[in-house]
Amino acid sequence: MNDDTIGERRRFLGVWLAPLTLEESVALCVKAVEERSAVRVGCVNAAKIVKMRDDARLREAVLGCDLVVADGQSVVWAGRVLDRPLPERVAGIDLMTALLPEAERHGHSVYFLGAREDVLQDMLAAVRRRYPGLRIAGHRNGYFDQEEEAAVADAVRASGADMLFIGTSSPKKELFVHHHGERTGASLVHGVGGSFDVLAGKVRRAPEFWRRNGLEWLYRAVQEPMRLGPRYLTTNTAFLLMLGREFLLRRLPPRRK
Repeated sequence: MNDDTIGERRRFLGVWLAPLTLEESVALCVKAVEERSAVRVGCVNAAKIVKMRDDARLREAVLGCDLVVADGQSVVWAGRVLDRPLPERVAGIDLMTALLPEAERHGHSVYFLGAREDVLQDMLAAVRRRYPGLRIAGHRNGYFDQEEEAAVADAVRASGADMLFIGTSSPKKELFVHHHGERTGASLVHGVGGSFDVLAGKVRRAPEFWRRNGLEWLYRAVQEPMRLGPRYLTTNTAFLLMLGREFLLRRLPPRRK
């Protein structure tokens, strides 16, 4: 995939982001599958950008993706503040759920990798009800260690899947995409985090109002305050500090040689 396909990327906070809408991102991914080219999708929100600052492996994995989109509304707002505008948020779960009907319509096969076995089975049942014509090439739960990753990638390749959706946590999914994405043979490899839990009905996603106003993190924190409250407080504060620093640096006059 070349830059002409994506357009001029927006660079800020150490990340290169694709200035695409959800609709444009879906079209790009479907075109890649049709042409048997490769698209590795990376999604970033405020928390991940903060983690990338201190985790070199995660940073390398995300920056190595062909298509990096703004999974969090706060990243879209940061782009505006830094004069690097993005048209809209492209959440990983929204990209996946928009691609599934396209896969059904075009006859593309999909592989689901991740989550607990019971969650995976409930998610598969929900997907089959909603997309009865979807070709599911295979599936596997997300409980495998690093030594098994190559074998897992080979199993995906053997299935002949056109699209691979990886429902494991970060940085496991990013590292798998980085090290084994090509080995899977799938044209589209997309890490979707906890999306399987949402589709399975195990986790409630924030209503549209919360998502549109950048408050999905708060909705989740309210559901699990003891686990997520301190985490979001820390990462959101760090993100605002990163944003403020880059804002000021961009407005300083260039140094004279």
